[in-house]
Amino acid sequence: MRDRSSHRARVLRYGDEAGVRVDDQLAAEEPMEIRIGGTPLTVMMRTPGHERELALGFLFGEGIVRGAGDVARMQVLPNGEHPDLENVIDVDLAPGAPGVDRRWQRNFLAASSCGLCGVSSIEAIHESAPPLPDDGLVIDREIIYGLDARLRSEQAIFARTGGLHAAGLFTLTGEPVAVREDIGRHNAVDKVVGHAVERQLIPLDRHILMVSGRTSFEIVQKALQARIPVLVAVSAPSSLARDLAQASNQTLIGFLRGRSLNVYSGRQRIQA
Repeated sequence: MRDRSSHRARVLRYGDEAGVRVDDQLAAEEPMEIRIGGTPLTVMMRTPGHERELALGFLFGEGIVRGAGDVARMQVLPNGEHPDLENVIDVDLAPGAPGVDRRWQRNFLAASSCGLCGVSSIEAIHESAPPLPDDGLVIDREIIYGLDARLRSEQAIFARTGGLHAAGLFTLTGEPVAVREDIGRHNAVDKVVGHAVERQLIPLDRHILMVSGRTSFEIVQKALQARIPVLVAVSAPSSLARDLAQASNQTLIGFLRGRSLNVYSGRQRIQA
């Protein structure tokens, strides 16, 4: 199947010269519907690619599955309007899977890839993802400083379009495990987590997650669900993201720029 992650476009470019028509590449954005046993669960806007990882990571982040063993079958359904598009994923849950609990999970059709958006308190999140333990983990700052360049070197679609977010899962020595791109930063994180769930790497308690852009509450929550102790971003966290990271004993780093960074919580894991 052809690469649908970007689309060619003709643009009028102005610079030192008069307007010149040139070819450009735009990051693709398409809807994807996730169904549970044939029943629609959510529709999300995403960049095509790694659909199964996205679905699995989303379901894990929402607490609907705890691992790959909770999925009996995952299939791509034909799209009547566009039969060549992988835009419908139907998931059959295995017996014993947590499943959808609408008493506390959000209205999935209201937004996409948003984490436990219906949960109004950090305490409620800790019922499914308790605070991380202090296990003596300490990471050399030199490893953190090198993550931005490692992440960018893996962003092939961004290099073509300049219009995508990225999430990268790294070992404690800075080696990339998986880097995924998407027009939505939450989706990029879901794809990375889905990769880990599919390969039975959960819990990710000896890994680092790095994201492009800012860090939101939902991204901290997704990292916490996967038990990731260190979360790094090139931009700032929100206030609620910082609050959740602090309450969860998670190391949260922002504004990673060259050899400069801010530690917002969990400083005990960063080498002094």
